[in-house]
Parts: sequence; structure tokens; C-alpha cells
Amino acid sequence: MSRIIKGKPVADKITEELIEEVKELRNKKIYPKLAIVRVGAREDDLAYERGAVSRCKKIGIEPEVTQLPVDISQEDFIKELRKLNEDNSVHGILIFRPLPKHLDETVIKYEINPEKDIDCFSPVNEGKLYEGDDSGFPPCTPKAVMEILKFYDVEIKGKNATIIGRSNVVGKPVALMLLNENATIKICHSKTKDIAKATREADILVAAVGRANFVKEDFVKDGSVVIDVGINVIDGKVCGDVDFDEVKNKAALITPVPRGVGSVTTSILAKHLVKACKMQNNI
Repeated sequence: MSRIIKGKPVADKITEELIEEVKELRNKKIYPKLAIVRVGAREDDLAYERGAVSRCKKIGIEPEVTQLPVDISQEDFIKELRKLNEDNSVHGILIFRPLPKHLDETVIKYEINPEKDIDCFSPVNEGKLYEGDDSGFPPCTPKAVMEILKFYDVEIKGKNATIIGRSNVVGKPVALMLLNENATIKICHSKTKDIAKATREADILVAAVGRANFVKEDFVKDGSVVIDVGINVIDGKVCGDVDFDEVKNKAALITPVPRGVGSVTTSILAKHLVKACKMQNNI
């Protein structure tokens, strides 16, 4: 039987540390503020927004939501973004993605101020991630994966780590982060032949493919660590990319869905906001 490694203890530890950091900032008359930019009202965006706002308030961060109409023009969107870039009271900006198709992310990503880009939208922060430059802001979900591994004392150096999924949001960034921690990396995707065979060598397996219960028992090596990043809904129930009931008896450690990686992500968002606030105030 696997040890189920939940996200809440990780999130709670980060939150406790941030509460003290924010107290120190507020004592210096510095008030950390997060700007959330949401286009339309997609349910997944709203759910994440509720979690982020709640986490920020608990820590002492001021959240501000800019809700924009789903048919906003690209010109008007950029105008709103530039206002936040220029607002010195705002220390971090989170833009919910994907944006509607008529908004060109390849253009917009160059508009966000990299110093306020706390979820790695800007190519500047993507480049810093590639370089292993800790002054940047990596994506929050991959960073949550790394925080979980470190919290539960999972050895990364020299281990074989396999990621299923190659998105710019999770797959590629988490591969870079694991590589920067001296793991040996393999990335599997839709064109990989015999994925189960390719993943069975993994000491650490990260599932981020967006397919419910995709990872079966034969994908997993005995005694491995399985991190499930997927969030899928089947018949009204949330499940991950890993078939938990099959895999739990084979992996040594496994994250559940829900109450796994997702519960850490908003804490990482807050951590990045506090980091940005300190950098902007030369602290």
C-alpha cells in the first residue's frame, strides 16, 4: 500500500511562513497586492479564483479581481494590462489562461511586466526557468510539484524522472525544474510509442496529460513516487490522470486528486507574490 502524500500539510507550511513575512512587510507600511485578470466567467477560472482570493486574505495579501468581458478586444485587454503594470500598488499579476481565441497570447505575453508576472507568462520568466535563474517566477503548478517532493523528502538527484505531457504550463516546466535538481529526464506525449514501457523505469512519475485515469498499474515501477497533476471530471466527480485505485498498491508515494497538487498551487501563487513585492521594494 502506498503512502498517500496530501497537499494540505505542504500548503499549510508555506502559508504559515508567508503570514509572518507579510506581517513584517505591513509593519514597514508595505501592503502586498495581487491583481487577478479574468476574461469571462469560466467555471474552472472561478474555482481557482475563489481559492486564490481565500488564500491571499488568510495570509494578509490584498487580492483585486479585474473581470473583463469575454468579447473584449485585444487592444482594450492590453490597455487594462498596462494599467496594472503601471500601478505601483500592484505587486503581482495573474492572467487566467487560456484566453479566448481572439486574444493572441503570443502578443500579450510580451506586454506583462516580468517583475509582476508571478505565473510565468512572460518569455523573460520562461527564459529564467530555462537558465535555472531563481530570480524569475516559474509556473505555480510545476513549482507546487517540486514543493511536494521536497516536503516529503523525496530524493531527486540522480533519479529517473518521467513526465507524461509536454505542455508549456506543466510538462515542460516541471521537466526543467527536475533537471535543474539533477534528475535524469524523460518526457512522454501522444506520439510516444508504448508509453507504459517508457514510464516503468521512472523513480518519479509526473502525470500531466489531461486524460482521466490514463496511468494504469503497468505504467508504474514498484516503489516509485507518483505525482498526479491532472484534474478531470467524470460524472460530476473529480479525478486525476492516474488510476488511483490501481496504482496505489504499487507506488511507494502517491498524491491524491483532489487534495493533492492543486491544493498547493494557490500557496505558491502567494509565495511568488510576496517575493515580487520584496523585489520591487528592494528587500
